[in-house]
Amino acid sequence: QVQLVESGGGLVQAGGSLRLSCRASGISLSGNYLAWYRQAPGKQREYIALITRDGNTSAVDSVKGRFTISRDSAENTVYLQMNDLKPEDTAVYYCNTIPRPNPWGQGTQVTVSS
Repeated sequence: QVQLVESGGGLVQAGGSLRLSCRASGISLSGNYLAWYRQAPGKQREYIALITRDGNTSAVDSVKGRFTISRDSAENTVYLQMNDLKPEDTAVYYCNTIPRPNPWGQGTQVTVSS
């Protein structure tokens, strides 16, 4: 059974940084495309960044240049380094395989104060 566990969230002031982790069991992350998503209060979950099997990455414009997705195959973990955080980045952050998602984890809360 595939399980995705996100961690690393917290409360940070605007301009601060956090590194989120997504540890997987029951699946090899290196053999899949992985994405980070976020869901802000009252909004739908949105895609924000992707890493391919080959290690190529992409991100949406709102986080490009501030957020970096990476993968540690030995640890079967995907990371999201978030710098220069803004209040509008406040959300619950999730990871999942793409395009065919596995069961969603509980996510990790990121709160950015102004």
